[in-house]
Amino acid sequence: MNNGKILGLVLILGGIAALAYGGFTYTRDARTTTLGPIELTVKDQRHVNIPVWAGVAAIVIGAGVLVIPFRND
Repeated sequence: MNNGKILGLVLILGGIAALAYGGFTYTRDARTTTLGPIELTVKDQRHVNIPVWAGVAAIVIGAGVLVIPFRND
């Protein structure tokens, strides 16, 4: 497999995942406070939405990359 086909497959799979899940959630440490032997940590959970058009665009571009022939120099 050449790099073009791998890129096309990654884009298609990423687009399908974006349409299926609609976004992703991550957690980060917002604040940490130490009061003597006690340590308090606040974790902040964020959700990032991925637009539908971005998932569809990734699938279309990935399919285009698979169809266009690339030369291996």
